[in-house]
Amino acid sequence: MRNLLIFLLAASGPCVAAPRLDDIKLPPGFRISIYAEGMEHSRSLAMGERGTLFVGTTGSNVYAIAAGGGKPTVIARGLDAPHGVAVRDGALYVAEVGRLSRYDAIEDHLQSPPKAVVVADDLPRERHHGLKTIRFGPDGLLYMNIGSPCNVCARKAEFSTISRLDVSRAGAQREVYAKGVRNSVGFDWEPSTKEFWFTDNGRDLMGNDVPPDELNHAPKAGMDFGFPYCHGGDVADPQFGRQHACTEFTPPAQKLGAHVASLGMRFYTGSKFPPEYRGAIFIAEHGSWNRDPKSGYRVSVVKLKDGRAASYEPFVQGWLQGGESWGRPVDVIVAPDGALLVSDDKAGIVYRIDYAKP
Repeated sequence: MRNLLIFLLAASGPCVAAPRLDDIKLPPGFRISIYAEGMEHSRSLAMGERGTLFVGTTGSNVYAIAAGGGKPTVIARGLDAPHGVAVRDGALYVAEVGRLSRYDAIEDHLQSPPKAVVVADDLPRERHHGLKTIRFGPDGLLYMNIGSPCNVCARKAEFSTISRLDVSRAGAQREVYAKGVRNSVGFDWEPSTKEFWFTDNGRDLMGNDVPPDELNHAPKAGMDFGFPYCHGGDVADPQFGRQHACTEFTPPAQKLGAHVASLGMRFYTGSKFPPEYRGAIFIAEHGSWNRDPKSGYRVSVVKLKDGRAASYEPFVQGWLQGGESWGRPVDVIVAPDGALLVSDDKAGIVYRIDYAKP
C-alpha cells in the first residue's frame, strides 16, 4: 500500500510544498539549508566521482546537481519510476521498476547525456513495493532490493530479498544475498569491516505500535530475516507465523519505530560532525501513512559500539507539524565535504546539514 500511494502521488505531478526550515529542529551546532530544489519527487541519492549528486525519483526523471548544490539538471526523461541510482567507474546506473540501465561517462556529458545501455530488462514489474534501490558493494557487485509484492504474503523466487549482480559480465544472473526482507529501501556497508547493514519496513495492519521497522545486519550471504513469518525478531505473523518460529530467523540489530517507514541509510564517513557521530548510521524515516498519531517524518541516528547498535534517537525533526507534514525525508548521503545531504520527495528538495560549533 505504501508504494501504491507513492505512485499515485507521482502521477499527480510535482509537489509545491514550501520549505519551512524554521520548523526544523537539530542538535546544537548543526544547521540546515537547501542544497537544491524544484525536483519531481526526489528520492535515492548517489555521488559521482567529481561531486555531482544524482537523484532518482518516483516520477519519470533523473536529476544531476553540480558539486556544491544549485539548480538540478534533468539527465534522463520518460522513465518508469527511476528510483534507484548508483555510480561505478564513471557510469551512472539507474533502476526503474522493471529495468536496469547504464549511462557511461556521465559526468563528462551532463548537458548532453549519452544514450542508455540496458543492463537488465527482466526485473520484477509488480508495482507494490516495486521501487528498486541499488548500490555497489565493496565486492564490486550491484546490490538491489526486490520487495514483497504485497503487504504480507509468501512468494517464492526472489521476492522479499536483497539480491546482487555482477554488472561487468554480460548475461550474469542475480543471486540472493539476504532473504526474508519485506521491503528494504536503504543499505550500506560498515566502513572498517565492510559488513552489510540495511533497513526494512514492517508490515501494515497489525496496529499502531506493532511491528517495528528494522535495522538489520547481514555480515554474510544467505541470512534469513523472517518475513513473512516473523516481524521485528519476536512478533509472529497472525497469518503465517505458525509455519515457522521466530527463533529460526535473524533478529534485527535495532528495532526502529513502528510504521516510521525507514528508507535510506548511510554510515557517516565524514569528519565534519562531532566525534560521537562518526561511524554512526543515519536513517531517513519517510513517515507513517496508517498510524495515529503519525510517526517518522525525521532523520534518526543509530550509534554503534563494538559493532552493535547501542542507541537509536532522533537527529532531525520538524517536517511533521500538528499532524500534517510539509516534507518527507527519503535518502541520506555524505557529501565530499562531510555534510549530510537529505532528499525529500514531498517538497522536491535536497537539504544540506552541516556542523558549526555552537
